[in-house]
Amino acid sequence: MFNKPRSWFSQVMKPRSIHSLDHLKYLHHVLLKNTIVTEYNKELLVETFRLIAEILIWGDQNDSSVFDFFLEKNMLSFFLKILRQKSGRYVCVQLLQTLNILFENIQKETSLYYLLSNNHINQIIVHKFDFSDEEILAYYISVLKTLSLKLNSHTIHFFYNEHTNDFALYTEAIKFFNHPESMVRIAVRTITLNVYRVYDKAMLQYIRNRTAVPYFSNLVWFIGNHVLHVDSCAEDCSSVHNRSRLTDLISEHLDHLHYINDILQLDIDCLNDVLTDHLLDSLFIPLYVYSLNDSSVDSGKTTEKPLINAGMSLFLLAQVFLIIHYGPLVNSLADIILNGIVDLSSPDPDHVTADDVRTTDSDTASSCSENSAVTRKGLVRRAFGVPPETLEHCLDRRQRPPLARGGLSEDLPSTSDSNFGLQSGSVDYKTSDNSTFYSKLTVTYEKVTKSESMPTITEMSNSCNSTDEEKTIAVWGGQLLDEPLAGAKDVLLTNRPYLDRIFTALNCVDNDYEVLFALCLLYALGDNHGVDMRLLNCVYMPTNRSEDKSVYNGTLVDKLIRIINQSCLPNGRIRIATLELSIKLLKQLILSDGSCFLEDRDIALIEGAREESTLVLRNFYKGDELFLDMFEDEYQQMKKKPLNVEYLMMDSSVVLPPAGTPLSGIEFNKRLPCGEVERARQAIRIFFLIREVSFTLRSEKDTRLPLTKEYELIKENEKLDLNNSDLIGCTVITKDSRHHVQQSRRFLVVDVYQMILVEPDTRRLGWGVVKFVGPLQNVEVTGDKEDARILHATIHKPIANIHAKPLPLLSARLVFDDHIRCMAAKQRLTKGRTRARQRKMLNIAALLDLPALASPGGPGPGITQTIQGYSQGGGSTLREQAASATKTSQQGGSRAHPPLQRTTNTTTTTT
Repeated sequence: MFNKPRSWFSQVMKPRSIHSLDHLKYLHHVLLKNTIVTEYNKELLVETFRLIAEILIWGDQNDSSVFDFFLEKNMLSFFLKILRQKSGRYVCVQLLQTLNILFENIQKETSLYYLLSNNHINQIIVHKFDFSDEEILAYYISVLKTLSLKLNSHTIHFFYNEHTNDFALYTEAIKFFNHPESMVRIAVRTITLNVYRVYDKAMLQYIRNRTAVPYFSNLVWFIGNHVLHVDSCAEDCSSVHNRSRLTDLISEHLDHLHYINDILQLDIDCLNDVLTDHLLDSLFIPLYVYSLNDSSVDSGKTTEKPLINAGMSLFLLAQVFLIIHYGPLVNSLADIILNGIVDLSSPDPDHVTADDVRTTDSDTASSCSENSAVTRKGLVRRAFGVPPETLEHCLDRRQRPPLARGGLSEDLPSTSDSNFGLQSGSVDYKTSDNSTFYSKLTVTYEKVTKSESMPTITEMSNSCNSTDEEKTIAVWGGQLLDEPLAGAKDVLLTNRPYLDRIFTALNCVDNDYEVLFALCLLYALGDNHGVDMRLLNCVYMPTNRSEDKSVYNGTLVDKLIRIINQSCLPNGRIRIATLELSIKLLKQLILSDGSCFLEDRDIALIEGAREESTLVLRNFYKGDELFLDMFEDEYQQMKKKPLNVEYLMMDSSVVLPPAGTPLSGIEFNKRLPCGEVERARQAIRIFFLIREVSFTLRSEKDTRLPLTKEYELIKENEKLDLNNSDLIGCTVITKDSRHHVQQSRRFLVVDVYQMILVEPDTRRLGWGVVKFVGPLQNVEVTGDKEDARILHATIHKPIANIHAKPLPLLSARLVFDDHIRCMAAKQRLTKGRTRARQRKMLNIAALLDLPALASPGGPGPGITQTIQGYSQGGGSTLREQAASATKTSQQGGSRAHPPLQRTTNTTTTTT
């Protein structure tokens, strides 16, 4: 009676090989015996799930019979049955992890079809998991993301059921679009993009009819709410925690814009129309554009809709035009900003007529009522607000949502229509035939082009009814003109409140906070290839795409030149980034293929700014080493790292008030200078920038910068004729990165600007091969206290930040034969360093029109003997000497050269 009962393990023998069909059969038997989850078999089931995934992955690559058995026994049904038992997080996590691993590693399409058949995966997707558990949610979203990566024109039918009109993978994923965890939100965006990329007409029609309006409306509201958090955080950034949070918020907003751009770039017209509708009507216009101008907020109604700071609005609009290039969207938004369409907005379909839509700015402004909610009959003011119902509630109802604005109805193109989707015209950027997106460019252009006989510019000038826009369209629309338009033209800003607000922001009063953002917005408008050139031509803003820049906006150019002049003031409040962007925008307006269309009076103003910057820099000119290092470092930074507007608008520090201390951690070009040294750096950079734009506008080449020309320098592995040069033989001892000591025999040569180490050329007597070259002005030499034959030589790399620790280009010990040679080498290097620096300081003095300084003492012996009169900018390098010697020998001259073997032989050691 004490015998142990026989278990089911004794009935089925466990196979020895894990990767086999027999082992899968054994695991199937385990599942049959454990259909109900208990505390005793949880671990057994978890291990069974893991082994099943491992065997299926092996069978996908080695044995197709494994999937045949898996499909025959319908083993996925066991997964679903166990899930429905509410077996706890331990089993759920392992089951989701198993599915994720399985689908990630399956390679064959037939194996994937086996797994997706019988609709079990969709039933697992719609299962009600406990998403309050972060681990379950993470694995669930990971499974959905992995499945979305497997979508194509064939596998889409396993997820989207055209007969039942159901798409669980997509609808369940988008419910997490606003989840507090950022990784979940990112995964949802990836899933939706993977779905949209599959071109299936029925599926896209389902998304358009059932989910597009609720999803995009809630997404737009979520982005707008996020923008309000960005604005409030920017206003209160006194603590480090708030600044870190601001950085995260702006990064998230950039992700939103890139996600929107990714959707629009897929060119799915039916989705783009809905998304464009909601972005313009519910976000960009009511929250971004209306915040530009306080006059757009009617008295007593400011609390009805949230507005953000005007500077933040400029910053966000600049990001929009830098990232999004979808024509219908950016053209509608640019038209509103440039041409001042303030109050045309969401219509009431029962009252709006064609005559209501086609109205000029003056008509609109005169007919606006005091009520901010309704501007004219049937036209309801756009406003940012919460959607009528949440996305999850709308999807759970499984009913068709209310019709979208603009006539987007249920009568969509059929799946057999080859032109599926709503098409946008080349001129009219309205999203659909019944859409109320109003394009002033279209209306104005139609007014001019509809007439059979186009009036000339002279007729327009004589007519008191023609507008500036009509004249501009006649010019830029390719019409033949009786009189040419050229030079600066002013734009009437009365009916353009938003463009007027942008131009007003360019006036630097207390600081350049709004100036920087206004410049970024104007630059982004011109650089965006999606913006129609006719919109920019209406306000005389040519871009790099313009063939003719003879007509430009005089008001804008005057403000840009005023910013350049203000930057030259001794205590100016213009940051370097603002000056760079002003110059960048100025070049975009008036430079074309090397030709400058700027008027002479404006060029004279820039020349005056150049002289002013020179006078300011003179006050910081000193004969010390620090000024020379800063001068060369700033020039290298200007050339190597020109301003990148996209990166500038990604930096959260620019939305803070301009800082004036390096303790803020903000880059130097994005803040105001602090202290005498930083003011000198700023004066140097401003001098370089204005000098460069001055030469560019005059189509001239600056021959005095940089101080050291590239063609004057000796390069490594170059072969030199050293027959007429003083050489000092030495042994150079260095240490590599692993602290291994290395010794090499070299000859020391001191050139005008460089310290050179060469070794004899084995093929040509009297020639040497350059093995090391470094700037002589950065050489530091010290004697050794214990051995008089040793010199410690260090050459530092040029650095851009004077506060940074210098990095050695060479750190070595030079061991000579005797102390006499050692002293001679030290004297030569020390004097050569002094002369190289004095030569460059004299060149700087000449740039600043300062009187020449007293020339230093005469050059020492050796290679520098030929340096004569260098205080006047003369002197010859080793390369020039070689060329002169060659020329002399060709003319029949003869010179005595000391033999190479008579050079002093010395030995060296390194630190």
